[in-house]
Amino acid sequence: MDFELNRTDLHDTRFVAAEPPELADGEALLRIDSFGLTANNITYAVFGDAMRYWDFFPASDPGWGKLNVWGYAHVEDSGNSGVREGMRVYGYLPCASRLVVVPSRITEKGFTDASPHRANLPSAYQGYRDIETDPVYSPDQENEHILFFPLFFTSFLIDDFLADENFFSADTVVISSASSKTAIIAAYLLAKRDAIEVVGLTSAGNREFVEGLDIYDSVGLYDSVSELPGERAVYVDISGDGAVRSDVHAHYGDRLTHSSTVGATHWTQMAPGAGELAGPSPVFFFAPDRITKRGNDWGTAELDRRVAESWAPFAQWAAGWLRVERISTEEEIQTAYLELLDGKVDPASGIVVRLS
Repeated sequence: MDFELNRTDLHDTRFVAAEPPELADGEALLRIDSFGLTANNITYAVFGDAMRYWDFFPASDPGWGKLNVWGYAHVEDSGNSGVREGMRVYGYLPCASRLVVVPSRITEKGFTDASPHRANLPSAYQGYRDIETDPVYSPDQENEHILFFPLFFTSFLIDDFLADENFFSADTVVISSASSKTAIIAAYLLAKRDAIEVVGLTSAGNREFVEGLDIYDSVGLYDSVSELPGERAVYVDISGDGAVRSDVHAHYGDRLTHSSTVGATHWTQMAPGAGELAGPSPVFFFAPDRITKRGNDWGTAELDRRVAESWAPFAQWAAGWLRVERISTEEEIQTAYLELLDGKVDPASGIVVRLS
């Protein structure tokens, strides 16, 4: 089973039957066990061409792309002596039943995929972690790991980046799409910082949920941007909504010290908005670049240690409010994807796909 999307119409989907392939020497076959579906997966599709996300797992026909997800898989068959059958890993996967990889740089922590078509793609998406040695893995937190960890890594890096830049001399961080999981994690981490106010920007329908999280100092509405607080602000744009971005820039003007584009939860409103933006030009935040920087600064082992240290308390906190929805059939996967695409999923819920 491969779930594919029409790259020019993301509402047009199909399932393609796929037989287990014959392995060449050095290859391994991953049987995909489970993965999460969140707004993050929609971002991969929306930016599929611009950021080459489609290139990781080529579809069966031109013009189609596989939905990219994060989850668990086990080695079903191995033609690589360094990778044992039955090994369970966590990593970047297609929404599919199986994936052929070429394990390389094999260590006790796992391996990277050296498939030729992935050679020039960001290394942050190439690794597969052995759950037996992964410092962030806990068997009783698999759902939280599936749903939050890729987003957690991004939000950890956003928090680290802003703190490293002394918040660009701002006293306030405004985060759009405040009910999204990426925004929630970023706000959770930023709330632990001194001398910075964290403001969530959301819709009227999600306001009660966002306020109930108790991680934002205040919550504003999209139609009341002119009332946002702060003398000097940084904007973390997770919605990707051009009109909201324009309003935030207009409200703060030169008092906006940095504007960072992270996601596209409002992917249908990505038009840049009317006229020139007031204040600084938005800068796209690309997490793999920050991973490379901190890997060089600290070493990958220290980066992993810091992320794991931050992850554990967050996962425990999130488990207190997260409602997990478990699905498994093709019909359920298609329905869940389309609801995510159209922004119809309850922010308190998380969708976990477990394939038989």
